[in-house]
Amino acid sequence: MSEDTKVHAELRESFGKGFARRLRAAGKIPAVIYGHGTEPVHVALPGHQVSLILRRANALLELDIAGKSQLALVKDVQKDPVHQIIEHIDLLVVKKGEKVTIDVPVIVTGEPAPGTVINQDANTLSIEAEATHIPQNIEVSVEGLEEGAQITAADVTLPKGSTLLTDAEVLVVAIAIPAEQDLGEDDAAESTEGAEGDAAAEEAAAE
Repeated sequence: MSEDTKVHAELRESFGKGFARRLRAAGKIPAVIYGHGTEPVHVALPGHQVSLILRRANALLELDIAGKSQLALVKDVQKDPVHQIIEHIDLLVVKKGEKVTIDVPVIVTGEPAPGTVINQDANTLSIEAEATHIPQNIEVSVEGLEEGAQITAADVTLPKGSTLLTDAEVLVVAIAIPAEQDLGEDDAAESTEGAEGDAAAEEAAAE
């Protein structure tokens, strides 16, 4: 665990929308910690620090709760739909060595053959990984791939210790030739000639 993921969590016993608003006004985020058969624990987290941590997918926090250390995986982040302010966070209790199920973003790298385009069908893959070794993303290289090349979930190289849960046959990336424009030069010329003909006919009728 890195230092920036160590977070001091304040226990809270007051609830309700009004209290949550006051917490956010004070720069804190309401959160609840649950899992492993434990009773839910309601806490307040430092807003700025946690907002920075949440820029990474599947963030794992090392919480200091009343002097006790607890690992927790971010499972859900509720935001205001207009202002995008974090309103509440759900955290799942995890233990070192435990495996968890997460959806990891797929990042496409490299350039395919000239004249082709990349069609990415899957933006995430579901995997099982150790809670303390969750990958931030999964890279898929398309370097030099020709038209018609396809990469399925089974073809993706996963980080060490991870297991694929997504269907192996799911298409992740396909390489294709861009579709041609429907309106070519000939069609454009015919369209222009037709417009000129219509204009001439209107002038003759006017005379």
